[in-house]
Amino acid sequence: MTKTDTIAAIATTMSNSGIGIIRISGEESFSILKRIFRKKNGKNIETEKTHTVHYGYIFDGDQMIDEVLVLIMKGPHSYTTEDTVEIDCHGGILMMKKILETVIKYGARLAEPGEFTKRAFLNGRIDLSQAEAVIDVINAKNDYALKSSVNQLSGGISKRIRSLREKIIYEIAFIESALDDPEHISLDGYDFQLKEKLSSMMKELETLIASSDNGKVMTEGIRTVIMGKPNVGKSSLLNILAGEERAIVTEIAGTTRDTLEEHIFLHGISLNVVDTAGIRHTDDVVEQIGVSRAKDAAKDADLIIYVVDGSVPLDENDRQIIQIVRGRKAVVLLNKSDLGQIVEKEQLENLTGHQVIPVSAKEKTGIEELEKEILSMFYEGDIDFNDQIYVTNVRHKTALMESLDSLKLVVKAIEDGVPEDFYSIDLMNTYERLGSIIGEAVEDDLVNEIFSRFCMGK
Repeated sequence: MTKTDTIAAIATTMSNSGIGIIRISGEESFSILKRIFRKKNGKNIETEKTHTVHYGYIFDGDQMIDEVLVLIMKGPHSYTTEDTVEIDCHGGILMMKKILETVIKYGARLAEPGEFTKRAFLNGRIDLSQAEAVIDVINAKNDYALKSSVNQLSGGISKRIRSLREKIIYEIAFIESALDDPEHISLDGYDFQLKEKLSSMMKELETLIASSDNGKVMTEGIRTVIMGKPNVGKSSLLNILAGEERAIVTEIAGTTRDTLEEHIFLHGISLNVVDTAGIRHTDDVVEQIGVSRAKDAAKDADLIIYVVDGSVPLDENDRQIIQIVRGRKAVVLLNKSDLGQIVEKEQLENLTGHQVIPVSAKEKTGIEELEKEILSMFYEGDIDFNDQIYVTNVRHKTALMESLDSLKLVVKAIEDGVPEDFYSIDLMNTYERLGSIIGEAVEDDLVNEIFSRFCMGK
């Protein structure tokens, strides 16, 4: 494959819809279009201005296929920086396939998944972190994930990474120049100055790495486990949060025997909620397995919602759960607040070490307070996507951590009195690891693997 191949793909969902888009990119785009497209006014499409829309018909020889609108974008002012054509046709599956087959018949080839974006990267229009943000925008599951991905697509992370790399390459160049020309460039006191500069860079890296916790929550959602004794209202709570009857609710203790998972949107973030079997001692073998799975689910949870029936006394089963939630991110719900309360809110807060929110799953009260508490636990204040960068990509986080480790080695070398020429080794490693984030120091195999995750036509 060369970058001058002309590629084509259906860019919209393969389903019956109002409109379908076939995208073409490459140096033969306009010549192919000229052979299959006839304008209503009969003008030559190749002489038209860039970024214009034209009405006409797609033909295969003398056979008319469809009435269409055609958008032309001349390189380098296009997504791929190549000559690009988009054919807007009627959205039937058969029609889109027919037009794509015609485009391929007259000189294009079928694009690979993500190849349009890959060309944008290879042709220098976007860097690798921005390319990865494209697929994150497509896959975004909530408002925060979408805003974060759009911020990254506009170059939010790229700017920070490039700024850090500029600082590091300056220090590398200074060291090399001083070693080559010691008569004119002195390294006296340089180790102290470098250590101060590295301290600032390390703080910036630590901030970016720390943001990955919020980033993970944005993209993957909060893995939330609802725990409690049988018949305390766990399944009722899940149904309220989900907005529909997802879990079976009865007055029979032990109704929930296994874990039940539900994806819930909550004020712009996602909760991956797991309703579990009630925690209690039981001789029922099936229920025992459910209780065991509930405890296992809690170990991997980002958040535990512990539901307590306030109308009955705490017992040994509650004490088992309290041991699980202590020291964890958890919120405690004192349910059945519409009934007489035997368990006191202050008592439960002292035992669990967490804030207790009185709720009534039956009356649907206290749910708003629960939602606010979850938001405050995972996001400090309002999320500002104008200035704050959130690392949402595991590959980026790994590269940042390796970069930080390399800078720490430089600091250690300074403290140990190692000669200055050794600083360059770890500084260059930092420079290259940061470069891997934006694609300036990355292997072809990794690039291919990243774009293989894209959908066709993008």
